[in-house]
Amino acid sequence: MTLFLIHTQNLPVFQQLELEEALLRASFHNFCLINEGSAPAIVMGISGKVAELVDIEKTKEDNIPLIKRYSGGGTVIVDEQTLFVSFLFQKDLHHFPAYPEPIMSWSETIYRPVFGPLDFRLRENDYVIGDKKCGGNAQYIKKERWLHHTSFLWDYNDASMSYLLHPKKTPSYRMMRKHTDFLCRMKDFFPSKASFISKLKEELGRHFPVREISVQEAWALVDKPYRKTSVLISLQDYVNSPV
Repeated sequence: MTLFLIHTQNLPVFQQLELEEALLRASFHNFCLINEGSAPAIVMGISGKVAELVDIEKTKEDNIPLIKRYSGGGTVIVDEQTLFVSFLFQKDLHHFPAYPEPIMSWSETIYRPVFGPLDFRLRENDYVIGDKKCGGNAQYIKKERWLHHTSFLWDYNDASMSYLLHPKKTPSYRMMRKHTDFLCRMKDFFPSKASFISKLKEELGRHFPVREISVQEAWALVDKPYRKTSVLISLQDYVNSPV
């Protein structure tokens, strides 16, 4: 079955989430979406609580958009140097059960050849190189379809991490390290972003017949009404309510 590949640049992450949700809920096709960068934004999982995860005053002061996405997972700050990759599939295309651990294990097998000799692996719910996080994951599983999306840290600004509070629940391998000691930049391991994306496309081509389409063509494959749950959160009047 064809894998439709959407490769775009600088699509704002809220628009990316809107497209993903439409393709997840209102299409039966299989997709990989690659988005090179977004305007700065903070993205939270659907069950995240603002007061526990975000420096509210700093975020308001710097006018950083805050988004609650439709999927689970943690909170990330994204910008022009974030590399997003999302997979959306019909459950029956794969032999493994559509649960978080098998889906993440499958994704690891897709990415491992792309990372080549690097010490890349899935550790708890993150992708790591060595003992440092290079990508964060989130998922959504519904009756006949599932989605797995990743925010890869191609590069990042250390100062941007100050918008995020240290979460109460963290992976055990983090060992209480602050953001700047826990993360790594993928640009330090690859000659260019284009080389990484080229290798990923080659690997996808080994597993699926791939057809590359535009964002506009992807929207044309949305063929029915669907529920929309990703939202922009206003912090202007926020006073520690459990958003």
